[in-house]
Amino acid sequence: MAGDTSDYQRGAMEIAEQTSTYNLVMGMTKWGSLYLSAFLLLLVLWFCVPTAGFFAGLIAAVVMIAAGTVVLRDKKDAAAH
Repeated sequence: MAGDTSDYQRGAMEIAEQTSTYNLVMGMTKWGSLYLSAFLLLLVLWFCVPTAGFFAGLIAAVVMIAAGTVVLRDKKDAAAH
């Protein structure tokens, strides 16, 4: 039998570009979902709740964005996986 015909070496490939792309997609998903849900909350309170109105929806959306920013921001002291 012939020897190994592949030049593949596990773990030798540079993956910095893939890592940065993954981090970009995850960040866009995380922050995009927060802002989309806040916008939907504003619209629901504005148009679907008769007593709420625009300003109640705006205040609720701003509170949601502020709370979501606190919860979703990157933790600097978190251990690397």
